[in-house]
Amino acid sequence: MMSPEDYMLPCLNKKIFGLDCMGCGMQRSIAFILNGDFVAAFHMYPAIYSLIALIAVIFINYFRNFKHAYKIIIILALMNAILIVGNFIFKTFFN
Repeated sequence: MMSPEDYMLPCLNKKIFGLDCMGCGMQRSIAFILNGDFVAAFHMYPAIYSLIALIAVIFINYFRNFKHAYKIIIILALMNAILIVGNFIFKTFFN
């Protein structure tokens, strides 16, 4: 029986340069969430839950505009950028 990992795309950055990219771990993190392993998903890619929140706010705001949506989206986007870059730096230099 084939597992979801058999269908995952390889990271070209990691294959060519041998270094993780800023998105490395996201596919596996989503697979962990779909399997119900929420802690492992966070450990694999810490920005996964804030990305889900950002996508949800954008999606909801697309269909039903609400007050201060722009500010919420900006704050979530900045938080995601900090988490993604911080995770990349940590994995690259301290792990």
